[in-house]
Amino acid sequence: MNNQRLTKLRALMAEFNVEALLVTNPMNRKYISGFTGSSGILLITANKAVLYSDFRYRTQAPEQAPSFEFIEHQANVMETIWESAIALHISEITFEAHDMSFETYSSYLNKLKGIKLIPAQKWIEQLRMVKDDTELAIMREAALLADQTFNHITALLKPGMKERDIALEIEFYMRHHGATSSSFETIVASGERSALPHGVASDRILQYGEYVKLDFGAFYQGYCSDITRTVMLGKPTERHREIYQIVLEAQLTTLEQIRPGMSGREADAIARNIITKHGYGDLFGHGTGHGLGMEIHESPRLSLTGDTVLEPGMTVTVEPGIYIAGFGGVRIEDDVVITSTGVDILTHATKDFIVID
Repeated sequence: MNNQRLTKLRALMAEFNVEALLVTNPMNRKYISGFTGSSGILLITANKAVLYSDFRYRTQAPEQAPSFEFIEHQANVMETIWESAIALHISEITFEAHDMSFETYSSYLNKLKGIKLIPAQKWIEQLRMVKDDTELAIMREAALLADQTFNHITALLKPGMKERDIALEIEFYMRHHGATSSSFETIVASGERSALPHGVASDRILQYGEYVKLDFGAFYQGYCSDITRTVMLGKPTERHREIYQIVLEAQLTTLEQIRPGMSGREADAIARNIITKHGYGDLFGHGTGHGLGMEIHESPRLSLTGDTVLEPGMTVTVEPGIYIAGFGGVRIEDDVVITSTGVDILTHATKDFIVID
């Protein structure tokens, strides 16, 4: 697996005439090498691949990253990398500038003397967008766990419960059934708080006659799932039903119409046009979806600015919503993988309008 990824990365490096690539982003490092430790940097050339880490990973690093030579670095890792670069006659190093502070960049300039530094494009993130069969199998399991968690928690919901206690039960259930952790801070937003797109759980007490929005995911074997469902506690009004049906229409239509070859912007427009048609366009203030995988938010983006063309193997969320201050909000979200003809839906929890009496 990792050898194939390294081969693909080297092909991109050759295409862009990259002499040496320094990989510092932890997720990119893990993706290319397989190394899961908390500290490590990769130096990759056309015929050399080195993993630098410290004493703690003297055993773990070679076991997890057999395609890489392990070098235990000195107190300052950049000094060790500079020594390697000089020994390998490297004159230029391309580095991951997109998530780097100015302070770190300044330290590069200071430690890597005599070596030209060139900002990299997001080549590894580009590779990560398209999942292989092994990744997809794990993501299916993560999605299944999210489905099971939703079924578990809806059987427990009742007035008088605290949002925070619901979130704790969601997270406990996922971890008890194999998740390392939650994919992100669990969202439980009830009543007027359901109009908060990212309303993480609070001490608010659930009451009759209101929405309860649940947004959570399982971080399982290094990959994320992400699901949102909105349920009704007590008898819904006609407005409650109307808002739910509009969001459901937008979500289902998007799932039916997404195709490879579309841009993220075009996919976003499917849901956005439906919500706008019903008069709620100004209350749908976020993108229709985002990529996910090793991280909860990855490329591509299904949004007004999403330029990436969708390809088979990409995994994205589809999550339109309507948020009405003082009333409440609805979001419905599934994880999908782009196929040659459309999408394969990974999350399958019911999207019927659940009313809990």
